[in-house]
Amino acid sequence: MADADLDVVIRHFAKQQNKGLMAAAKSRRDRYISLAAKAKDRETKERYKQIAKNTMLQGAAAAKRLQISADNAADSYARSMRNAAEAHPAEKTVKKTKT
Repeated sequence: MADADLDVVIRHFAKQQNKGLMAAAKSRRDRYISLAAKAKDRETKERYKQIAKNTMLQGAAAAKRLQISADNAADSYARSMRNAAEAHPAEKTVKKTKT
């Protein structure tokens, strides 16, 4: 990643965070599903299943917001670098000859 531009790095880190966030949400969901399996009555079982469902919905929404924010930041950085390159083109070195 030494030669990678910063927008690529931003997207890469966001992808890693997204995977971690979804893994944590799935882990929490699985915990509630196991509690639902151990529940004694139907009402408690349904409540745990609903909590598990809501956990995944909230986790997916958070991951989506994280990805959108990272994409916006990466796009903004890339756009600002393009604008900076266009605003200040590389100056050519002009050699003056002695006359």
